[in-house]
Amino acid sequence: MTDRQVTRVRSERPFMVFLRRARRNRLARVGFIVVTIVILAAIFGPMITPYDPQDMDFMARLSGPSAKHWLGTDNYGRDLLSRILGGTRISLAVGASVMAATTLLGLVFGLLAGYYKSLDGPMMRVMDAMMAFPATLLAVAIMAALGPSTSNAVYALAIVYTPRVVRVVRSTVLTIKNAEYVQAARAQGATDLRILVRHVIPNCLSPLLVQETFIFAYAILAEAGLSFVGAGSPPPTPSWGNILSEGRTYMREAPWLSIFPGLAIAATVLGLNLTGDGLRDVLDPRMKK
Repeated sequence: MTDRQVTRVRSERPFMVFLRRARRNRLARVGFIVVTIVILAAIFGPMITPYDPQDMDFMARLSGPSAKHWLGTDNYGRDLLSRILGGTRISLAVGASVMAATTLLGLVFGLLAGYYKSLDGPMMRVMDAMMAFPATLLAVAIMAALGPSTSNAVYALAIVYTPRVVRVVRSTVLTIKNAEYVQAARAQGATDLRILVRHVIPNCLSPLLVQETFIFAYAILAEAGLSFVGAGSPPPTPSWGNILSEGRTYMREAPWLSIFPGLAIAATVLGLNLTGDGLRDVLDPRMKK
């Protein structure tokens, strides 16, 4: 790299450098394209199909894919494409809500556990106890206490996945709090709040962003699993999980009832995982060369 190129890279804003490196990363590009398609399908879903997800047509019950119903109909004659697009909105809303909740809770608890040694032991033992349970099993137990609904699914999944974010933030804080610039700020009389806001939190954002991308995918997959067993969004609300649950009875005579929502789940989760892998490579300082 020449001196002119070095000067140009140093003069660029960090966000522009991030975008340039993200465009060069193949995983990030593919994942971003897939996620963008899913988001656009959720936003413009009513424009793609003229049918309401709840409209029943018993004369068209279990009809295969055709020009009238592109992905066929279910056992009540409801258009499958409309229901999958409606489920896309619910899945993305649940994933985004869980991601926002775990970001807030994970950042607060992770900062406290990592920065204050007296809080580290008790808080992390609680997080370890929560992570000792399988995520889906713990979410089902919470849903059994709260009752099946979309909002309760958000609460349950936020509780389940917060410990993962806390551990990521805590490990970053433990590394940063002993850095020389943090010690210098502390020697100059900076308060703990100022140090956390100005020095610690900005350095936690990169690993937090990568982790939350995976949490988004986990939440979508877990919500589908909860709805599949009847603990998530209750019928007739269109959800990928309950669409799969209704379609398992008709696997032989109407396999499209399970194939298409399954492909929607797989594509969305794959896109988010590719995005997370790409962001991890882009934000990793060891990959800058």
